[in-house]
Amino acid sequence: MNYQVLLYYHYTTIENPETFAEEHLQVCKDLNLKGRVLVAKEGINGTVSGTIADTNAYMDMMKNDPLFEGIVFKVDEAEGHAFKKMKCRPRPELVNLSLEDDINPKEITGRYLSPAEFMEEMQREDTVVLDVRNTYEYDVGHFRGAIRPEVETFRDTPAWVRANKELFEGKRVLTYCTGGIRCEKFSGWLKREGIGEDVGQLHGGIATYSKDPVAKGQLWDGQMYVFDERITVPINQVEHVVVGKDHYDGTPCERYIKCANPECNKHILASEENEAKHLGGCSLECAKHPRNRYIAKHNLSEEYVKEVMEQLEERFGTSV
Repeated sequence: MNYQVLLYYHYTTIENPETFAEEHLQVCKDLNLKGRVLVAKEGINGTVSGTIADTNAYMDMMKNDPLFEGIVFKVDEAEGHAFKKMKCRPRPELVNLSLEDDINPKEITGRYLSPAEFMEEMQREDTVVLDVRNTYEYDVGHFRGAIRPEVETFRDTPAWVRANKELFEGKRVLTYCTGGIRCEKFSGWLKREGIGEDVGQLHGGIATYSKDPVAKGQLWDGQMYVFDERITVPINQVEHVVVGKDHYDGTPCERYIKCANPECNKHILASEENEAKHLGGCSLECAKHPRNRYIAKHNLSEEYVKEVMEQLEERFGTSV
């Protein structure tokens, strides 16, 4: 494989995120990178792809910049670019928790645990493991026995935890996320709120855990959702347990699609066969949407679409 995907974040102080983002975008384009980089006054968070030579040059550049001293990159091999375009945008926050009183991870955050330490501690009787990602990320893969917050966005997680405080009473709490950035803030929030007897976080996230020579991704079931063209990547080097379930029939599935209704875009797991049977809609209403992307992509005839719709209505009534 001649390409690499880099996942990284770094909390630092960037005085003018707008100017930095504009200049950094050009640097990335000059290196032929594609991906998404977010810049805020509190730091930088990005995922980029490119050839091995170009991504190595990018890492060297970042590591040699005093602004990013100590930055850590998670590196994955790839067969090609994982993104279609290169975007670099300023943001108020690197991760959106929307707290009235924001958390500064440099001042308060949970204990950092290496993959080996995390694997050991997560098996303790007095410990609960909290997934701080979204439900669609959890559903395709998660640590065995981890708590699944019923949230679609990160900013909804604090309210969910407050409403379910009893799950954490008298327990040590371990948090995890894709690359670690969400846990930096959320574990700090848990500490500030006094939730749990002790709060720890998987340092470097699932991406680091998967490559650790001791942990080897063990006790992880399913795959890890990623925000690029790959959609999911394997984690457990020892065994593979499918936990995802097809949206339509509940059978084991790890194939993610977006609902064909451009006004819905819900993430659902679906086999190619079931996606075709339902014209890519997560519901009958979405399948009927006049701008159904599945119908347009496959250039389906009006006659065929009408026939499929009649079958869906006969089988499911008002919902798929």
